[in-house]
Amino acid sequence: MGNAKKTKTTAKSSPAAMNGTSAGDPPPAPTASVTPSRAPNRKSISDVHISPDTRVSLYSLARALPRELRKERGLLLLPFLTYFQDPFVARDLRKAFDEVLVAWEPGLTDGPTSSRFAIVDYNADTGTLEPPAVWDEESQAFVGVAGASLDASAAGTFQFHQVSVWALLQCALEFFEDASALGRTIPWAFEGNRLIVVPHASYGQNAYYDRASKSLQFYYFGPEEETSEPADTIYTCLSSDIVHHEFGHAVLDGIRPLFNESSHPQTAAFHEFMGDLTALLLTLKNDTLRRQMAESSGGRFRDATTLASLAEQFGQAVKGRPYLRNALNDSKMSDMVNEMSPHRLSEVLTGATYDVLIALGERYQERGEDDAEEEPTKKKTPIQAFQFASDRMQRTAIQPLDLLPPVEATFRDYALAVCRSQQLSDPLDPGDYYGMLIKVFRDREIFSADDEAVLREPRYLYERLDLSVRHSLDNISRSRAAAYRFLDDNREDLLIPANRDFFVADLYDARKRFRQNLPLPRQIVLQYAWREEVLLDGPRFGRFSGRITTMLCGGTLVFNENGNVLSWMHKPGSEPYGGKRPRRGKADEWANAVREGAARKAALLELLAAQIAAGHIGTLLGSPNGLMASMVPPMIAEGDGELVRFQLSPHLHLSSDEDLAKAAETGERQWEISC
Repeated sequence: MGNAKKTKTTAKSSPAAMNGTSAGDPPPAPTASVTPSRAPNRKSISDVHISPDTRVSLYSLARALPRELRKERGLLLLPFLTYFQDPFVARDLRKAFDEVLVAWEPGLTDGPTSSRFAIVDYNADTGTLEPPAVWDEESQAFVGVAGASLDASAAGTFQFHQVSVWALLQCALEFFEDASALGRTIPWAFEGNRLIVVPHASYGQNAYYDRASKSLQFYYFGPEEETSEPADTIYTCLSSDIVHHEFGHAVLDGIRPLFNESSHPQTAAFHEFMGDLTALLLTLKNDTLRRQMAESSGGRFRDATTLASLAEQFGQAVKGRPYLRNALNDSKMSDMVNEMSPHRLSEVLTGATYDVLIALGERYQERGEDDAEEEPTKKKTPIQAFQFASDRMQRTAIQPLDLLPPVEATFRDYALAVCRSQQLSDPLDPGDYYGMLIKVFRDREIFSADDEAVLREPRYLYERLDLSVRHSLDNISRSRAAAYRFLDDNREDLLIPANRDFFVADLYDARKRFRQNLPLPRQIVLQYAWREEVLLDGPRFGRFSGRITTMLCGGTLVFNENGNVLSWMHKPGSEPYGGKRPRRGKADEWANAVREGAARKAALLELLAAQIAAGHIGTLLGSPNGLMASMVPPMIAEGDGELVRFQLSPHLHLSSDEDLAKAAETGERQWEISC
């Protein structure tokens, strides 16, 4: 995104002026009625008359029921209006709004505020705190100022914006925690259980997730001066793509918080991929939009441009083109040599994922899912193909995240995790989806020819680790202390140096499901990591020369309930074992690990030197109001004295080369906050 010129807020774009329904009203829907039509059999909580005490009693039981059953019976589900993707897309669709159903919970209150999100509508420019949407216990709904209904006619009010972004995030969280995805509760990467959401944080072309302030920040802006056609104020909180993209950052930061201590460009790019993947998959989950895309494209995923394009309104206003980024691209790794921009680099993995989506849809249309209950000779409709691809992609793309190493993920790591997850969930694989995945990643040059050869070798599904000391899986999964003892007893076997302290980064259970809602074996996921000191020696490190930084090392072990190792992905260090009583038969494993660790260390030094030379490393400065400032470097240096740590700002991106050249001439800033 080009540099956002912060202009003086006019009456048209002023938050105070926009709290009514005149200047900032959304575009009218193409039909006479903008009230969403509810499915014939769909009910909501307002249609089911139960007492408050009964509602609370049903709460814990309802969470164990399939969502489709709850939707059909309206069991503890609240209906809310949101836009289709964003107001710009709404102009071209048959109706402007969508109805989403959010799970009821007993602690709902003003804001909206729920157990995992708190909407705080504070504007840092004006210093004002907008009145929150109010929870009305009697009607079981959020209402606006003076009890006004937050229906389509109230779309121009800030209270509608507040409820809309909250409802989108609630549904997105449920999507990730579903058994077809991660199958567990997702933590945040900070202390506390609520992610703060600021719908109208300030004026500017920005939106971002920030761990330090525990928040998602959404900005608003008016049309660029050179825009040929006038446009209303654009609110990034109304774009579902932008909301979902930034939430993808928060999810990945929660499940792999150590990724932010990597200087590897692919790790930052993986964060951007995660944001785009979240927007893509949640677009597919929209029933009405999915149906319209299937009908308009005839089931050809390559022609479903609404699906492939991300943040249409934002992209048109900022870039002057119909999208901010596009998943339908031909980028390969060979196109990205020495590429440092996370957004540009992420296009390879986003494009590969879209290739998988296309292949899934086409295969299903041709022969149906490989299942005895399917009729392979019966051609499937476009709508069925989009439905199948939506459900399958949730499992294919999200479930592998639990297999990733705890530190420094690369595109190859993710591709390996995706392939391994496919093996675990469908060992017979009569449709050879495993082979299809390998081909996609090979075509994008994420896999090498050697990778493909190894992956296609026949092997057992499970292999037990050769461990020195056996521990009960029940004990390992019971606590981090017990997990640490297991790891410490088996340092040599797990390639952990004898004299290096380590820590348990995370320990959790996951209960996932595959096709036809069939349960997969319970997964126990154990992440461990340690830091290896690295000296920054030489003039190429500039002001950091002579100081010490650290390289994160570690691994992720995934067991099933029988103690079989489902996956072990690790990032070794450069130090040898160093123990006094090494076991026989481990010399080759350790030699390979040390070579890989030494290569990681050399790459770390090269990448840091390149980032320092490019001026990409600075200090994080906050605004007087505690919000992230507009000038934030792509990498942050923290620490006093001898030790310094470098951290990514994965939700930020560097300006284009043209912008950098212009900045050098004009003295403008060299980086910016961006979605």
